[in-house]
Amino acid sequence: MLARVSSACMWLGLSTLLAPYSLGWAQLANRDEGEQDPRLQFESSLSWQTGTIPLPNKIATLNLSDSFRYLGPQDAQRVLVDAWGNPPGGESLGMVFPARLNPTDDNAWGVIISFAGDGHVSDSDAESINYDDLLKDLQERTQSTNEERTAQGYGSVTLVGWAERPAYDNIAKKMYWAKEIAFSDAPENTLNYDVRILGREGVLVMQAIAGMSQLNTIKPGMDELLTMTEFNAGQRYADFDPAVDRTAAYGLAALVAGG
Repeated sequence: MLARVSSACMWLGLSTLLAPYSLGWAQLANRDEGEQDPRLQFESSLSWQTGTIPLPNKIATLNLSDSFRYLGPQDAQRVLVDAWGNPPGGESLGMVFPARLNPTDDNAWGVIISFAGDGHVSDSDAESINYDDLLKDLQERTQSTNEERTAQGYGSVTLVGWAERPAYDNIAKKMYWAKEIAFSDAPENTLNYDVRILGREGVLVMQAIAGMSQLNTIKPGMDELLTMTEFNAGQRYADFDPAVDRTAAYGLAALVAGG
């Protein structure tokens, strides 16, 4: 399996990168006769949910079709760390996966969901962001993390460039972009497909982690998933009340930059 990597993700911290490799599955052929397949053992330990899923923070709800299923925060962390080999990170609101795939499948992909409750994000800078300059800054910051990564026993990482250039939907209040990331110990470059949904008190973060070869699958999958994800009444962008609500200290550019 590939190494699933997430770009500058807010739930893990500034400029943290995740990858979609599966640990140990290549050694399955060496297991003793009669020993249970560790992939099946791992899969059976996961608590899947389907249908209408109120997210743990009660701010937003997933209304999943039969095409998707959900894992809560603890199981999501197990997939990221135990199955995909990423460093332990902060808490998420869970992950969504295509129902037809298991996390240990070679072509598996998933979407990490989290919430950045830093206040209401103004979109006034939407037309003024220079994404070429922003990419150069992100590439430099990514490179600067390699010494620490290698010291912790992980491969080095390179931000290759945009897999999809950032764009902002002013009507839906959603920001989209994708990055191509190369890990020194990965057989294929990794795709991070990111969406940020602006709300009254912060931003819902959705990050698809997959291989670059899956870009044409991830994009329509994310589009479909977005139609099933909504802030609850009273928490939407239009519900912002400047008299009582806090305003974030950053704009749209920082959503892409990760902080």
